[in-house]
Amino acid sequence: MSDIMPSLSRRTFVKTTGALGALAAVGGSVAAADSLFGAGVPEAHAASEEKITWGHCAINCPGRCSLKFHVQDDEVVWVDTYTSKDAGFDDPQPRACLRGRSYRRWLASPDRINYPMKRVGKRGEGKYEQISWDEAIDLATTKLKEVIDQYGNEAVYIPYATGVSASTARPFNRLLSLVGGYLNFYNSYSTAQISCITPYMYGSKQSSGSTLSAAEDAELILIFGSSPIETRQGGAVSHYDWAHLREKTKGKIYVIDYRMNDSILGHSEQWLPINPGTDAALVAGIAHYLIKHDMVDLDFLHTYCVGYDEESMPEAYRGKNMSYRAYIMGEGYDKVEKTPEWAAKITGIPAERIESLAEEIGTTKPLYVNQGWGPQRRSNGEWTAWAIMALPCLVGQIGLPGTNNGTREGSNSISLESMPKGTNPVKASIPCFLFTDAIDHGPEMTSKNAGVKGVDKLSVGIKYMINYAGNCLTNQHSEINKAHDVLADESKCEFILGIDTVMCDSMKYSDVILPDLFRFEQLSQIGTGGDNAYMISGQPCTTPKFERKTAYEMASLMAEKLGVADEFTEGKTEEEWIKELYEKSREKDEKLPAYEEAMEQGVYVRPGKAKISMEKFRKDPVGSALDTPSGKIEIFSEKVLKFTEGWELAEDDTISGLDTIPPIPVYLPEWYGVENTTDEYPLALSGFHYRGRTHSSWGGVELLKEVNPQEAWINPVDAEPRKIAQGDKVRVKNEFGEIELLAKVTPRVVPGTVAVSQGAWHDADMAGDRVDKGGSINTLTTQRPSPLSKGNPQHTNICEVVKA
Repeated sequence: MSDIMPSLSRRTFVKTTGALGALAAVGGSVAAADSLFGAGVPEAHAASEEKITWGHCAINCPGRCSLKFHVQDDEVVWVDTYTSKDAGFDDPQPRACLRGRSYRRWLASPDRINYPMKRVGKRGEGKYEQISWDEAIDLATTKLKEVIDQYGNEAVYIPYATGVSASTARPFNRLLSLVGGYLNFYNSYSTAQISCITPYMYGSKQSSGSTLSAAEDAELILIFGSSPIETRQGGAVSHYDWAHLREKTKGKIYVIDYRMNDSILGHSEQWLPINPGTDAALVAGIAHYLIKHDMVDLDFLHTYCVGYDEESMPEAYRGKNMSYRAYIMGEGYDKVEKTPEWAAKITGIPAERIESLAEEIGTTKPLYVNQGWGPQRRSNGEWTAWAIMALPCLVGQIGLPGTNNGTREGSNSISLESMPKGTNPVKASIPCFLFTDAIDHGPEMTSKNAGVKGVDKLSVGIKYMINYAGNCLTNQHSEINKAHDVLADESKCEFILGIDTVMCDSMKYSDVILPDLFRFEQLSQIGTGGDNAYMISGQPCTTPKFERKTAYEMASLMAEKLGVADEFTEGKTEEEWIKELYEKSREKDEKLPAYEEAMEQGVYVRPGKAKISMEKFRKDPVGSALDTPSGKIEIFSEKVLKFTEGWELAEDDTISGLDTIPPIPVYLPEWYGVENTTDEYPLALSGFHYRGRTHSSWGGVELLKEVNPQEAWINPVDAEPRKIAQGDKVRVKNEFGEIELLAKVTPRVVPGTVAVSQGAWHDADMAGDRVDKGGSINTLTTQRPSPLSKGNPQHTNICEVVKA
C-alpha cells in the first residue's frame, strides 16, 4: 500500500480506503489491483474536478445545520459546513455539529436501503427480498384500497415521525386526502404536555417565550431542565445562543436539573440538583416563602392574572378555597401547607437552599425563567410546566426587559411555505402517543378515556399505516416489548408501508419498504432560527443512486395507481412545487433573496433582535388582552375543569381532596417516581438527550457510537452497594423490560436516580429473552399517557440496576 499512497490525494485516499484494504489483502501488487478493479488502476485514481453543493440536515433538530458537500466522481468525499474567517463571536454561523459532519458515513452506509423490498419473514424479524418498483407500488395501493373499502378511511394512519422537515416533505398526507382521508393525530412526542397547558394559561397567540438574547439583561436566570448544548447542538440556534448568553450576561445563572448536564459542565456553582419530576414541588416551596414574606407582586397578580387568590378568582369559584394561594398555604384541596421543609423532602433540595433561592427570586430583577421540554415529558408534566410558568407571575416578572414567561425560549426564524396537505374528510383525531392503542383496541377509545377529538369515539382500529422517515413504531415509542406484540399481530394492523434510508428498528415491521433519499440528495429548502434567523437552500449532492427516490416521486407513483395523479401533482414537478412555494414565502417575507440567488449562496443568515414575551400584554392588558376566556393569565383555569368534565381518570391522576384534574398548577406525584419507588425497583429512571444522536437518528453510525457509548449514569452512592464500577456492563430493568449497557458512575446525577440517554437503537432477540443489548430506554418506559394531554411520559420510570 505504501507504494501507491504518494499518488493519491488525501480526499481520494479517504474515499478509497475500503478498496485499498481489499488490495492489501491480496498482496498490494499491480496485478492484484487488476484482479480487483480491472486494468488501468493508476488512471482511475487521477484526481477529478471537485464539485461543491449546499444542503441541510432535516432531522428533528432545530439547528437545521448547513452542510457543504465536497463531491468527486459523483461521490461525497467529505462533508464541511458554513464558516467564515472574518466572523466574530457576535456573528452567528449555522455550523454543523459532529453528527452532521459525519453524514458521509450514513449516506454511503452499507446498510442503506437501496431497492424496494417485500417482507418474507414475520413482522419484526427484518427479513426481506428485493422487488421492483411496480410491484411495490401495486402492493401498497392495492392494500390501501382494500382497507378503505372494508373499513373506511378512518382505518388509515400516518404515524408521528421527525425525519421529514422540508417544504415537500409530507406528500403522503396530500395523497390520502385525495382518496378520502385518514385518521388525524395531534400532539408531538416532544412537547405534548407543555403545548397542551400553555394555551390554558396564556392563550394561544402570546404564549411564546422570550429569546435567550433577552436574558442578557437579566440579573437572575433560572433554567429548569434544559441543556441547549445537547438538545440543539450545532447550528445558530439555542446552542450558539446559550453560549453567547453565558459569555455576555452579568446576571447569575441557576440550572435546575437532576443531572449536571453538558450546558453547565465546568460551572458547578450553576447546578441546583433536584429529584426528577419534582419541579412543581420546588416552585410551591418557593411560592410559600414569597407569600409568607410579602414578596409577591399583588398589583401584577390582581391586574393581569386570574386565580392567584380569592380576590382574583372567577366569581363562581370564590369562597371555595380553590385558588393557587389557598393550595400553597394549606387551605386548599389537600390541606397541606407547601413549606420549604415540605418541598425539601420531595425535591431533595435542603429547605435552607429553597429559602435562599426564594429570597433571590423575590428581590432580584429582572428575572428570566425558562424551562426545557424534559420536565414536562412526564406523567405530571402538564402541572410541572404550569407551575414553572406561574413562578415569574408571582413576582411580576413577565413582559418586561430581561424577563420571560416561563416557557422555552422564543426565536427569530424564517418560515417557508409547505406543500398543501389538502382537506382531510376524516374528522377523527387521536393523541399521537396512543397509536398502538388505536391499533390494538381502537373502537374502545373515546373522548372521555383517550382524548379522541372530532368524534365521540373511534369506529375502527388502525388497519393501514404509512410510516415515512420515523422510528416511532418501536424505538422512539414506549414499552417496546408491548409495541412489538401489537405490531407483529397482522390481524390488527393489516399493512405497514415503510419509507426510510436505513433499516432502523421500526422499519422491521413494514410489509413493503421503499428506499428514501436524504434531503441533501435532492432539491430542498428549509428555514429556522434562534436569536438569529437563517435559511438553507440545497441542491442534490449527487445523482440518485441505485433505485432510491424522493417521497414526492413515491407519492406520485401511488397517486397515478389510485387515479388521482393530476390532482396530486397539479401538473407540476417537485422542483416547480419548491419554486412556487418559495415565491409564496417571499410574498410574506420580502426580505428573502430571489430563488436563484438563494440557491447559489446556499446559506442565508438574517440577524435577529431580542424578543420579550408578552410585552404588548404587559403594556396594555385590555387592548392586548390574551385569548384566554378571561383575557388574562389564568393561574386557575375554569376551562380545564369544563373540558375534562366526565373524563375517566385513575386515582393517581388527581390529588388528595380532588376527584378531577387539578385546575391550578399543583405538585402531582408521579406514578413511577421518587415518591413511588418499590423494594423491587428502588431507583428513579429518567432519560435525556445525547450529543451522539438526535433521538434515534445517527444511532446506527458506528463511529459516533464509539465516541458516544451508551451508558447508564448512576451516582456513586447507588453504585457502591451494588458493587458497580465505572465501565461495568450492567442490566437496568423494571416491569416492562430489561436493557444492557455500560455503567457511568458519576456524581453528575442525583442519588436515587439512574439516567439513560434516549434514542439508542433497540437490539433484542424478540423471539428469545428480549433483553435489549442496544440500551434503548424505551424498553423500560410505559405506554400509559399523561392525564390531560394524553402525552408521552417517557421520563417517568422506576428501575433496578445490577451487574450483568
